[in-house]
Amino acid sequence: MRWPLIRYIPRATKFRFVRWAPVAAVFSAILLVGAIASLFLQGLNLGIDFKGGNALEIAMSRPVPLADLRAAMNQIGAHDAQVQGFASQPNSAMVKFLPAKGEAPSAASAHVERELAKRFPDLKVTSRSEVGAKVSGELLMSGFKALGVALLLTLGYIWFRFGLSYGTGAVVAVIHDIVLTLGLLSVVKIEFSMTEIAALLTVIGYSMNEKVITFDRLKENLRKYKTTPLRDIIDLSENERLSRTIITGTTALLALGGTMVFGGPVLFPLVFTMVFGIIIGTYSSIYIALPLILVWGVKRNDEEATPVKFGAASRP
Repeated sequence: MRWPLIRYIPRATKFRFVRWAPVAAVFSAILLVGAIASLFLQGLNLGIDFKGGNALEIAMSRPVPLADLRAAMNQIGAHDAQVQGFASQPNSAMVKFLPAKGEAPSAASAHVERELAKRFPDLKVTSRSEVGAKVSGELLMSGFKALGVALLLTLGYIWFRFGLSYGTGAVVAVIHDIVLTLGLLSVVKIEFSMTEIAALLTVIGYSMNEKVITFDRLKENLRKYKTTPLRDIIDLSENERLSRTIITGTTALLALGGTMVFGGPVLFPLVFTMVFGIIIGTYSSIYIALPLILVWGVKRNDEEATPVKFGAASRP
């Protein structure tokens, strides 16, 4: 094929994004209510990192067969078992699990050690540890504090670069993304661990990057078209960057999609969260951040761009 397929992506589109902003606002409100309700009613499926449990560091005379070890932990009946290998030490691994209800942590650890020794004669336990609920609770709070600090830092950056109205719109949109992502994790009961905190921080970064690119194009067009209504400049800006959004978003989703399908159960929660974050981050750039700026109004070369109400007709 002589020509790259990218040439089939239209470069000059004329979608009226602002026209659908009221519908998107209602849609987002319904999703937010559902997400918050799920978080309150059934909460997150907290993993060992946040619930406490037992951890065994093991060593073998050969590279640890992680898949066989995970299967053995399931056969033993260990609750919420996790097996993590070390890239720098292939002969070692970390096994984490929860004691059964009413079972002493020491008894649970001894039972797992005995069962693993039967299945893997060359397996040796090099260290044992227990994580209490108090420590796990503190770890959970630290994780959410990290998310809060990330939001504040991004607000400061957007405020410094674009102004407070842009910064506030961006942070509201990112909070929208985080709440919906947490709500989805609650609904599908994916295990929430420190890995998910890392995924949420990645979602914040990707979502904020989308906002920066969106605002850059909007500011450029505000300087270029000084008398054009703000709603029309928003439509123009989003149409101009649509092909870029499709290309970068699709590239990221293709890479993550392969990892999500073939990466196994350890990587699935992380990648699943990032995939949803990319989709919802792109959506919120168009239908949360920009409509808020449209409602509040922005300065255009030191002259106020008059705020408009949702549903106002665009100029033909």
